Formats: sequence, structure tokens, C-alpha cells
Amino acid sequence: MTFIKKHYLLSTALFFLCISYVNASQSLVLNGIYQGKDLYVKNPFAADGVGFCVFEVVVNGEITGDEINSSAFAVDFNILGIEVGSEIEIVIKHKDDCTPMVLNPEAIKPHSTYELTNIKVDRNILTWTTEKESGSLPFVVEQFRWNKWVKAGEVLGEGTSGSNTYKFELTPYTGENKVRVKQTDYTGKPRYSEQVVYTPRMRKVEFEPKKVADDIKFTAATRYEIFDKYGNLVKTGFGKTVNVSNLEKGEEYYLNYDSSFGETFKKK
Repeated sequence: MTFIKKHYLLSTALFFLCISYVNASQSLVLNGIYQGKDLYVKNPFAADGVGFCVFEVVVNGEITGDEINSSAFAVDFNILGIEVGSEIEIVIKHKDDCTPMVLNPEAIKPHSTYELTNIKVDRNILTWTTEKESGSLPFVVEQFRWNKWVKAGEVLGEGTSGSNTYKFELTPYTGENKVRVKQTDYTGKPRYSEQVVYTPRMRKVEFEPKKVADDIKFTAATRYEIFDKYGNLVKTGFGKTVNVSNLEKGEEYYLNYDSSFGETFKKK
């Protein structure tokens, strides 16, 4: 066999070996926020019993120096110089005949850790300031109207540990107004701010007619809810009129609007 032929065969064999190696590996990719905690990974043996499942861990494009040749190991973000609250991407490369398990995935999920330093309402603008956030999560603004807390909107949190100030334009209603913000993380348990109570100067909104064929008309634009006799929400929105022509004739409906709730009208 000539040298050239031997060299060709060896190169071809190495090529297919590399292709097989690439095809025989997979990656487990996780994205999250660094919360100051290590990520723990259960690392089984490969199916053929030769070596462990994971062969490389990459964080934000950088190969870690973690000791992965064991049945379990920790990904230490601190030694990579990553700051708390920073976005992170972890790529755990492993053989395709086995699967590593992340034991504490919540370690890189955003936590609601904000501390409120100020909250107020001025000219229907809600302003609040926080510190010690450790991940970007939405702040949900709620108003107490119709004898319940109603979502008015939301503002995405900055997620940084320094001072962060947020603003939200409210749609007030007549009488005493109550407003608050809440934030919910992966635990599903909301954290509420203190309530802000204020009374805007505005006239009470009224509506007509009590028997309606097509449109309900309000004396000013307002948020509204309409329920049928079974308590099902059939319409909701904001405006000075609401078209009810598609509601069932002869039925009575319940209307919440402005600061009034439980008002009734009949569809004709």
C-alpha cells in the first residue's frame, strides 16, 4: 500500500471518527439569572461504563474549571467573576447515551427580592423606587375597585441591585382610590407593596339607558365589566360607550364601572 493511500485512509478514518464523536454528544442548555448560588449537577456514568456523562461545561461562552469527573459536581459562578443579577447561559455538554440532572434549577431563576424605598401617587402617576432586585421580573400594578383588586397594568423590573424608579399612569375612579404593586417569582407566591390611598377630584360617572338595545353610554370614559346572570364575564374594557347588541335579548346583566359595582340593565 502506498504512503499516499495509507495517509488518505487514515485521514478518512479520523474524519468519520470526529463526525461520530460530534454526533455522539448532546448539550443541555440553561438560561437564567445568577442569584449568588452554585448550580449542582448529578453526573451519571456513560452507558458503556467508561467515564462520566458530562465532558464539558460552558458558562457565557467560557469553559469552566469545575471538577466534572465525579458523580456530582457544582458549577461555581463566583470564580468566573459573574455578578449577582447578571444573565447567564450554561451549556452542559454530555454524551448522548446518558443524561445529567440539574438538582437545583431554581438557583438561576429570578427571585423577588426587591425592597421598596418609596411609593406615591401624584396627578394620577404612580411612582415607586426599589433596591436590592436580583433579576428582571414584572411589577404588576393593581387598583382596588368593585370590591376586589384589579390589574391595571405592569412594568418590567430592571432587576439590578441599585436604586430603580418606576412610573405608571393610573386610570382613577371617583372616591377613595387604593393602589399597590406586586411581584411574583418562580415560587408563585406574590410579594405586595404597601397600599397608596388617594382621592382624585372627579365627578362620579353615570350610565344610561337602563333598558338598552345597542349601546350603553357613560358620562365619561371609564373601565367597565359586564356579567350575565350566571356570573360569567361577557364584556370588559375602557371607554365612553360599550356596544351590547350581541347580548341575549330579554336578559338582565350586571355592570361594574367607575367606582360602582352590581348595577343592572336589561337587554331589549
